[in-house]
Amino acid sequence: MNSTAAPNRFAWPPLIYLAAIIAGIALTVVYPLPWITAPLSDILFAAGWLLVFSGFALNISALRTLRRANTTMRPDRPSDHLVTSGPFSFTRNPIYLGNTMLTIGIGLVTESLWFLLFALIAAFATQKLAIEGEERHLEAKFGKKYRDYRARIRRWI
Repeated sequence: MNSTAAPNRFAWPPLIYLAAIIAGIALTVVYPLPWITAPLSDILFAAGWLLVFSGFALNISALRTLRRANTTMRPDRPSDHLVTSGPFSFTRNPIYLGNTMLTIGIGLVTESLWFLLFALIAAFATQKLAIEGEERHLEAKFGKKYRDYRARIRRWI
């Protein structure tokens, strides 16, 4: 792979997660699934809000870290710098992890199993359509530095 080439031709992740949320909403309205009753439902509701806020904070933190490193935030553009600080110090994909957390959190808050299912599908699709290409790009561009980072930090959590 050419290290100056974009890792992906298209910015899939935002559309994947948007589609997951839209599908979750549509199926919740058209075909709602049974949900867990109280008191566990109350705990899941609170956990859902925690995931929504945490996912949002993780996304903001990752975007700020990328901006400070003066590298692209877009998954369809080549990286200028290997970012390993901030949230990238505990996950190689904090934005995708944050989007997955948001989607799961919405499902817990709205008491919809559909969101949980679509969050898993979105994470899998993101890994296949974006992450694997990004990893090849980063290895081609940064070589041993990226391989060392990849050995220390997990892809998701």
